[in-house]
Amino acid sequence: MPAVSFRNVSKVFGGRHGALRALDDVGFDIEAGEFFGLLGPNGAGKTTLISILAGLTRASGGQVRVMGHDVRADYAAARRAIGVVPQELVFDPFFSVRETLRIQSGYFGLRRNDDWIDELLANLGLADKAGANMRQLSGGMKRRVLVAQALVHRPPVIVLDEPTAGVDVELRQTLWQFVSRLNREGHTVLLTTHYLEEAEALCGRIAMLKLGRVVALDRTANLLARAASTMLRFKADQPLPPALAGQARVTGRIVQLKARDAAEVEAVLAQLRAAGVKAEDLEIGRADLEDVFLEIMQAGPLHEAAA
Repeated sequence: MPAVSFRNVSKVFGGRHGALRALDDVGFDIEAGEFFGLLGPNGAGKTTLISILAGLTRASGGQVRVMGHDVRADYAAARRAIGVVPQELVFDPFFSVRETLRIQSGYFGLRRNDDWIDELLANLGLADKAGANMRQLSGGMKRRVLVAQALVHRPPVIVLDEPTAGVDVELRQTLWQFVSRLNREGHTVLLTTHYLEEAEALCGRIAMLKLGRVVALDRTANLLARAASTMLRFKADQPLPPALAGQARVTGRIVQLKARDAAEVEAVLAQLRAAGVKAEDLEIGRADLEDVFLEIMQAGPLHEAAA
Protein backbone atom coordinates (compact mmCIF):
# COMPACT_ATOMS: atom_id res chain seq x y z
CA MET A 1 0.00 0.00 0.00
CA PRO A 2 1.44 3.41 -0.96
CA ALA A 3 1.91 5.94 1.83
CA VAL A 4 0.37 8.62 -0.40
CA SER A 5 -1.68 8.08 -3.55
CA PHE A 6 -2.88 10.73 -6.02
CA ARG A 7 -5.35 9.45 -8.60
CA ASN A 8 -6.41 11.73 -11.49
CA VAL A 9 -6.49 14.78 -9.22
CA SER A 10 -7.81 18.01 -10.71
CA LYS A 11 -8.58 21.38 -9.16
CA VAL A 12 -10.40 24.27 -10.82
CA PHE A 13 -10.77 27.66 -9.16
CA GLY A 14 -13.45 30.13 -10.22
CA GLY A 15 -16.58 29.87 -12.33
CA ARG A 16 -17.15 28.72 -15.87
CA HIS A 17 -16.19 32.06 -17.44
CA GLY A 18 -13.09 32.77 -15.32
CA ALA A 19 -11.97 29.28 -14.39
CA LEU A 20 -8.34 28.56 -13.50
CA ARG A 21 -7.23 24.93 -13.73
CA ALA A 22 -4.57 24.64 -11.01
CA LEU A 23 -4.22 20.83 -11.28
CA ASP A 24 -4.90 18.73 -14.36
CA ASP A 25 -5.17 14.93 -13.98
CA VAL A 26 -2.27 14.57 -11.53
CA GLY A 27 -1.52 10.98 -10.57
CA PHE A 28 1.38 9.23 -8.83
CA ASP A 29 2.13 7.19 -5.71
CA ILE A 30 4.65 7.77 -2.93
CA GLU A 31 5.77 4.51 -1.37
CA ALA A 32 6.15 4.04 2.38
CA GLY A 33 9.60 5.10 3.56
CA GLU A 34 10.39 7.22 0.49
CA PHE A 35 12.00 10.65 0.59
CA PHE A 36 10.08 12.18 -2.32
CA GLY A 37 10.54 15.58 -3.97
CA LEU A 38 7.78 17.65 -5.57
CA LEU A 39 9.27 20.41 -7.71
CA GLY A 40 7.95 23.09 -10.00
CA PRO A 41 8.02 26.84 -10.65
CA ASN A 42 5.71 29.25 -8.83
CA GLY A 43 2.12 28.61 -9.89
CA ALA A 44 2.78 25.01 -10.94
CA GLY A 45 0.24 23.64 -8.43
CA LYS A 46 2.51 22.25 -5.69
CA THR A 47 0.88 24.03 -2.75
CA THR A 48 -2.60 23.31 -4.11
CA LEU A 49 -1.77 19.59 -4.26
CA ILE A 50 -0.44 19.65 -0.70
CA SER A 51 -3.52 21.56 0.51
CA ILE A 52 -5.71 18.84 -0.98
CA LEU A 53 -3.53 16.18 0.66
CA ALA A 54 -3.87 17.90 4.04
CA GLY A 55 -7.63 18.29 3.68
CA LEU A 56 -7.46 22.08 3.53
CA THR A 57 -8.75 22.27 -0.05
CA ARG A 58 -11.21 19.98 -1.81
CA ALA A 59 -10.21 18.56 -5.19
CA SER A 60 -12.52 19.15 -8.14
CA GLY A 61 -11.95 15.58 -9.25
CA GLY A 62 -9.90 12.48 -8.49
CA GLN A 63 -8.96 10.77 -5.25
CA VAL A 64 -6.20 11.26 -2.65
CA ARG A 65 -5.30 8.70 0.01
CA VAL A 66 -2.88 8.80 2.94
CA MET A 67 -1.91 5.41 4.38
CA GLY A 68 -5.01 4.00 2.67
CA HIS A 69 -7.39 6.63 4.09
CA ASP A 70 -9.35 8.83 1.69
CA VAL A 71 -8.71 12.46 2.61
CA ARG A 72 -12.41 13.30 2.14
CA ALA A 73 -14.32 10.18 3.18
CA ASP A 74 -12.01 9.37 6.11
CA TYR A 75 -10.66 12.80 6.96
CA ALA A 76 -9.85 12.19 10.66
CA ALA A 77 -7.75 9.08 10.04
CA ALA A 78 -5.99 10.68 7.05
CA ARG A 79 -5.19 13.80 9.09
CA ARG A 80 -3.71 11.74 11.94
CA ALA A 81 -1.41 10.01 9.46
CA ILE A 82 0.14 13.23 8.16
CA GLY A 83 2.18 16.11 9.57
CA VAL A 84 2.42 19.25 7.44
CA VAL A 85 4.98 22.05 7.78
CA PRO A 86 3.38 24.97 5.90
CA GLN A 87 5.11 27.81 4.08
CA GLU A 88 3.44 30.51 6.18
CA LEU A 89 4.48 31.36 9.73
CA VAL A 90 1.21 30.78 11.60
CA PHE A 91 1.36 30.79 15.42
CA ASP A 92 -0.59 31.69 18.55
CA PRO A 93 1.16 34.59 20.30
CA PHE A 94 -0.28 33.81 23.74
CA PHE A 95 1.54 30.55 24.50
CA SER A 96 5.08 29.39 25.14
CA VAL A 97 6.80 26.93 22.84
CA ARG A 98 6.16 23.98 25.15
CA GLU A 99 2.52 24.99 25.67
CA THR A 100 2.07 25.25 21.92
CA LEU A 101 3.34 21.69 21.45
CA ARG A 102 1.22 20.35 24.31
CA ILE A 103 -1.88 21.95 22.80
CA GLN A 104 -1.02 20.47 19.40
CA SER A 105 -0.64 17.06 21.08
CA GLY A 106 -4.11 17.48 22.55
CA TYR A 107 -5.62 17.96 19.10
CA PHE A 108 -4.62 14.35 18.39
CA GLY A 109 -5.73 13.03 21.78
CA LEU A 110 -2.17 12.62 23.07
CA ARG A 111 -1.54 13.02 26.79
CA ARG A 112 1.76 12.69 28.65
CA ASN A 113 3.64 13.44 25.41
CA ASP A 114 6.40 15.43 27.10
CA ASP A 115 9.16 12.89 26.45
CA TRP A 116 8.65 13.20 22.69
CA ILE A 117 8.22 16.97 22.98
CA ASP A 118 11.57 17.15 24.79
CA GLU A 119 13.17 15.11 22.00
CA LEU A 120 11.71 17.43 19.36
CA LEU A 121 12.94 20.51 21.23
CA ALA A 122 16.44 19.06 21.57
CA ASN A 123 16.73 17.90 17.95
CA LEU A 124 15.40 21.17 16.52
CA GLY A 125 17.57 23.44 18.68
CA LEU A 126 14.62 24.71 20.73
CA ALA A 127 15.45 23.31 24.17
CA ASP A 128 16.53 26.71 25.53
CA LYS A 129 13.36 28.33 24.09
CA ALA A 130 10.84 25.91 25.62
CA GLY A 131 9.52 28.51 28.06
CA ALA A 132 9.70 31.47 25.68
CA ASN A 133 6.53 33.06 24.36
CA MET A 134 5.99 32.45 20.66
CA ARG A 135 5.88 36.16 19.83
CA GLN A 136 9.39 36.57 21.30
CA LEU A 137 10.96 34.19 18.79
CA SER A 138 12.79 35.09 15.61
CA GLY A 139 11.40 33.99 12.26
CA GLY A 140 13.84 31.07 12.11
CA MET A 141 12.85 29.89 15.59
CA LYS A 142 9.15 30.12 14.71
CA ARG A 143 9.88 27.96 11.69
CA ARG A 144 11.45 25.35 13.99
CA VAL A 145 8.32 25.35 16.15
CA LEU A 146 6.17 24.75 13.04
CA VAL A 147 8.30 21.70 12.28
CA ALA A 148 7.90 20.45 15.86
CA GLN A 149 4.11 20.98 15.67
CA ALA A 150 3.92 18.90 12.50
CA LEU A 151 5.87 16.06 14.13
CA VAL A 152 4.36 16.15 17.63
CA HIS A 153 1.93 13.26 16.93
CA ARG A 154 4.62 11.13 15.22
CA PRO A 155 2.89 10.97 11.82
CA PRO A 156 4.01 8.26 9.39
CA VAL A 157 3.90 10.82 6.54
CA ILE A 158 5.76 14.15 6.86
CA VAL A 159 5.05 16.93 4.36
CA LEU A 160 7.55 19.80 4.16
CA ASP A 161 6.30 22.71 2.04
CA GLU A 162 9.28 25.01 1.44
CA PRO A 163 10.54 24.39 5.01
CA THR A 164 13.87 26.22 4.60
CA ALA A 165 12.66 29.27 2.67
CA GLY A 166 14.38 32.32 4.13
CA VAL A 167 16.04 30.52 7.04
CA ASP A 168 19.68 30.32 8.04
CA VAL A 169 22.16 27.58 7.19
CA GLU A 170 22.20 26.27 10.77
CA LEU A 171 18.47 25.56 10.74
CA ARG A 172 18.72 23.86 7.35
CA GLN A 173 21.41 21.52 8.60
CA THR A 174 19.57 20.84 11.88
CA LEU A 175 16.30 20.18 10.08
CA TRP A 176 17.75 17.87 7.44
CA GLN A 177 19.72 15.84 9.97
CA PHE A 178 16.58 15.24 12.04
CA VAL A 179 14.22 14.61 9.11
CA SER A 180 16.75 12.26 7.48
CA ARG A 181 16.88 10.33 10.75
CA LEU A 182 13.08 10.05 10.83
CA ASN A 183 13.13 8.88 7.20
CA ARG A 184 15.69 6.18 8.05
CA GLU A 185 13.37 5.08 10.87
CA GLY A 186 10.56 4.53 8.35
CA HIS A 187 8.74 7.85 8.03
CA THR A 188 7.71 8.88 4.52
CA VAL A 189 8.78 12.41 3.56
CA LEU A 190 7.29 14.63 0.85
CA LEU A 191 9.35 17.76 0.19
CA THR A 192 8.68 20.83 -1.93
CA THR A 193 11.57 23.25 -2.25
CA HIS A 194 13.07 25.86 -4.54
CA TYR A 195 16.55 24.86 -3.29
CA LEU A 196 17.20 22.21 -5.91
CA GLU A 197 20.50 21.18 -4.36
CA GLU A 198 18.49 20.06 -1.31
CA ALA A 199 16.17 17.96 -3.46
CA GLU A 200 19.12 16.44 -5.33
CA ALA A 201 20.87 15.50 -2.07
CA LEU A 202 17.83 14.23 -0.16
CA CYS A 203 15.18 12.86 -2.52
CA GLY A 204 15.31 9.36 -3.97
CA ARG A 205 12.53 10.13 -6.44
CA ILE A 206 11.14 13.36 -7.86
CA ALA A 207 8.00 14.57 -9.60
CA MET A 208 8.01 17.87 -11.48
CA LEU A 209 4.86 19.91 -12.05
CA LYS A 210 4.30 22.50 -14.75
CA LEU A 211 1.00 24.34 -15.19
CA GLY A 212 -0.75 21.78 -13.02
CA ARG A 213 0.51 18.70 -14.86
CA VAL A 214 3.21 16.14 -14.08
CA VAL A 215 5.96 16.65 -16.66
CA ALA A 216 8.61 14.40 -15.10
CA LEU A 217 8.47 11.51 -12.63
CA ASP A 218 11.52 9.38 -12.03
CA ARG A 219 14.32 8.49 -9.67
CA THR A 220 16.66 11.40 -9.06
CA ALA A 221 19.63 9.49 -10.46
CA ASN A 222 17.73 8.72 -13.66
CA LEU A 223 16.71 12.34 -14.15
CA LEU A 224 20.34 13.40 -13.78
CA ALA A 225 21.55 10.67 -16.15
CA ARG A 226 18.94 11.62 -18.74
CA ALA A 227 20.44 15.09 -19.00
CA ALA A 228 24.00 13.89 -18.63
CA SER A 229 26.24 16.50 -20.15
CA THR A 230 29.26 18.62 -19.42
CA MET A 231 28.67 22.07 -17.99
CA LEU A 232 31.21 24.81 -18.53
CA ARG A 233 31.15 27.32 -15.64
CA PHE A 234 33.13 30.56 -15.45
CA LYS A 235 32.94 34.20 -14.41
CA ALA A 236 32.88 37.01 -16.95
CA ASP A 237 32.49 40.79 -16.84
CA GLN A 238 32.04 41.33 -20.58
CA PRO A 239 28.82 40.52 -22.48
CA LEU A 240 28.79 37.15 -24.23
CA PRO A 241 28.73 36.95 -28.03
CA PRO A 242 25.14 36.54 -29.34
CA ALA A 243 25.71 32.94 -30.42
CA LEU A 244 26.50 31.95 -26.81
CA ALA A 245 24.21 34.36 -24.96
CA GLY A 246 21.11 32.56 -26.16
CA GLN A 247 22.35 29.25 -24.72
CA ALA A 248 23.86 30.48 -21.46
CA ARG A 249 22.47 30.55 -17.94
CA VAL A 250 23.83 33.71 -16.34
CA THR A 251 23.65 34.50 -12.61
CA GLY A 252 25.43 37.77 -11.91
CA ARG A 253 28.96 37.22 -13.18
CA ILE A 254 28.62 33.42 -13.28
CA VAL A 255 28.00 31.89 -16.69
CA GLN A 256 27.01 28.26 -17.33
CA LEU A 257 27.05 26.73 -20.80
CA LYS A 258 26.33 23.18 -21.87
CA ALA A 259 29.16 21.46 -23.73
CA ARG A 260 28.73 17.75 -24.39
CA ASP A 261 32.34 16.89 -25.22
CA ALA A 262 35.88 18.28 -25.43
CA ALA A 263 35.33 19.59 -28.95
CA GLU A 264 32.34 21.69 -27.82
CA VAL A 265 34.33 23.00 -24.84
CA GLU A 266 37.11 24.16 -27.17
CA ALA A 267 34.56 25.71 -29.56
CA VAL A 268 33.02 27.73 -26.72
CA LEU A 269 36.41 28.91 -25.49
CA ALA A 270 37.38 29.91 -29.05
CA GLN A 271 34.22 32.02 -29.38
CA LEU A 272 34.92 33.69 -26.03
CA ARG A 273 38.50 34.53 -27.08
CA ALA A 274 37.34 35.90 -30.43
CA ALA A 275 34.80 38.14 -28.67
CA GLY A 276 37.40 39.36 -26.16
CA VAL A 277 35.57 37.81 -23.20
CA LYS A 278 37.91 36.84 -20.38
CA ALA A 279 36.73 33.67 -18.61
CA GLU A 280 37.79 33.57 -14.95
CA ASP A 281 37.64 30.65 -12.51
CA LEU A 282 36.90 28.27 -15.36
CA GLU A 283 35.68 24.81 -14.35
CA ILE A 284 34.06 21.86 -16.06
CA GLY A 285 31.48 19.77 -14.23
CA ARG A 286 28.45 17.57 -14.71
CA ALA A 287 24.87 18.79 -15.05
CA ASP A 288 23.01 19.08 -11.74
CA LEU A 289 19.31 18.96 -10.89
CA GLU A 290 18.91 22.66 -11.60
CA ASP A 291 20.11 22.07 -15.16
CA VAL A 292 17.67 19.17 -15.54
CA PHE A 293 14.82 21.23 -14.05
CA LEU A 294 15.37 24.15 -16.40
CA GLU A 295 15.65 21.87 -19.42
CA ILE A 296 12.35 20.14 -18.60
CA MET A 297 10.52 23.36 -17.77
CA GLN A 298 11.65 25.02 -20.99
CA ALA A 299 10.75 22.03 -23.17
CA GLY A 300 7.58 22.11 -25.23
CA PRO A 301 6.24 18.54 -25.12
CA LEU A 302 5.72 16.78 -21.82
CA HIS A 303 8.72 14.84 -20.57
CA GLU A 304 7.15 11.94 -18.69
CA ALA A 305 9.25 9.03 -17.50
CA ALA A 306 8.22 5.82 -15.82
CA ALA A 307 8.86 5.73 -12.10
